[in-house]
Amino acid sequence: MRELLDETLSQEGFEVFTAADAASALATLEAHSVYAVVTDLNLGGVNGIELCQRVHALDATLPVVLITAFGSLDAAVGAVRAGAYDFITKPFKMEQLVLALRRAANLRDIQTELSALRASVARASAFGTLVGESEPMQKLRSTLDRVARSDAAVLILGESGTGKELIAKSIHANGNRKKGPFVAVNMSAIPATLIESELFGHARGAFTSARDKHDGLFVQANGGTLFLDEVGELPIELQPKLLRALEQGCVRPVGGEQDVRFDARIIAATHRDLAARVEEGTFREDLYFRLNVLDIHAPPLRARGRDVLTLAQHFLEPLARAAKRPELSLSPDAAQRLLEYTWPGNVRELKNCIERAVALSRTDHISLADLPERIREFDPGHLVVVSRDIDALLPLEVIERRYVLHVLDACGGNRTVAAEVLGMGRKTLYRKLLEWEGERSSSRPSSIK
Repeated sequence: MRELLDETLSQEGFEVFTAADAASALATLEAHSVYAVVTDLNLGGVNGIELCQRVHALDATLPVVLITAFGSLDAAVGAVRAGAYDFITKPFKMEQLVLALRRAANLRDIQTELSALRASVARASAFGTLVGESEPMQKLRSTLDRVARSDAAVLILGESGTGKELIAKSIHANGNRKKGPFVAVNMSAIPATLIESELFGHARGAFTSARDKHDGLFVQANGGTLFLDEVGELPIELQPKLLRALEQGCVRPVGGEQDVRFDARIIAATHRDLAARVEEGTFREDLYFRLNVLDIHAPPLRARGRDVLTLAQHFLEPLARAAKRPELSLSPDAAQRLLEYTWPGNVRELKNCIERAVALSRTDHISLADLPERIREFDPGHLVVVSRDIDALLPLEVIERRYVLHVLDACGGNRTVAAEVLGMGRKTLYRKLLEWEGERSSSRPSSIK
C-alpha cells in the first residue's frame, strides 16, 4: 500500500517521502519540510493516532490524514481529538486521498500566509496607512505618489467602504500642505438647509440661531486640504456657489457683505457616477470638470485578491490587543471564506466582520462559526449555472444582459465602476443600457383611452 501510494501521488505531482513506522516518519519530518502526512491507523507499536499527536507536538499546523479499515465512530473521534485533518476509511478511491491532500496543501499555504501576515502587521509602524500589496493597490500608491506633489483638485471615485477618506488623508500627509489642517465634511450627512453655512460660513445675525460669526469649512482648511466627501449629494442649487468658490478662491458667508479668501487644496469623493449625473442634468458639467482635474479610482475589495487577509490581520491585531487576547488569530477555514466572499461593503464591511468575530470568538482562533451568517453561508459559485436540459439553456445576449445588470447593481448603480469591473468602456455600457431600456419600453403595451 505504501509503494502504491508513493507511485500514485508522485504521478499526481506530489513529492513523496515514505516511512515504514512511526519512528522513521518522525525522523523524516525533522529532516524535511512537508505539507501533509498520510498514515495508516494500525502501524504496529505506535498507532496512527499517537503518531498524529507526536506530529502536532513538532508542528501544530501540519495536516495529518488517517487511513484505516476500521471506520468506527470511536476511531474517528480519537483521530479528530488528536488533531487529524481528515479521516478516510478503506476501501477508498485514490481520488479521495488526492483531493484531501490538495485541500491540506491549500490549508498549509493559508496557515503559512497568515503567519507571515501576522509578522508583517507587527512590523508596520503607521496605523491607517494604505494596506495591501495587490496589483490595484500598487498602482494606486504609484498614482498617489505623483498626485501628492501637485496642488490640483482631485476627485476620488469608488464604492462605499473602499477607503476614499483614507486615500484623501494619504494625499494630504504626503503633499506640500501636510503641515496645514485636513478638514473633512460628508455632504450626505448635513441637512440641505445647513450645507451653505457649513461650507461658506455665516455672519452674526444671518439667521435666528446665528449668534456669532462662523468661519466655514473652506476658511478653516486654509493652508491645508478640504475633503468634500460624497460631493455627488450636493443639491443642484448650491453647485454654482461651490463652483464660484473653487474658481475664485473666495467665499461669501451667509449674510455677509465681503468675500473671504482661502487657500486650500480641494479633494472630493463620491460613490455616485458623476458622469452619468451630468448627462441626467442633476450635476453641473462645469463643476464636474473643475473637481475632476485629477481622478483616482479606489479599487473595490473584491478586486484586491489576497489583500483581504492582509487587511483582516491588520484589523485583528489591535482589536485582539484591546480585548486582551493577543494570541487570537484567524483559522484557515475562516480565512478561506474571507477570500471567497465578494465584499459588497468593501473594507468597511471587512472591518465590521473582524470586530464582530473578535467579540464572539471563545477560543484562540476565529472560526467559520464566528463570521456573520451572510459570509458563513456564502456560496462562491452562486453565479454559475449548469444545465444539460437544452430547454433551460439561455442565449448569450440574455446571459450578458443579466450579468451586466447584476454587476451594475453590485456597484450601487455606478456605471463608471461597473464598466471597469466588466472590462468595457463606459460609453459601451451606456449604449447597451439604452438599447435594453428601449427594448423594454417598446415591449410594453400601449394604453388605450
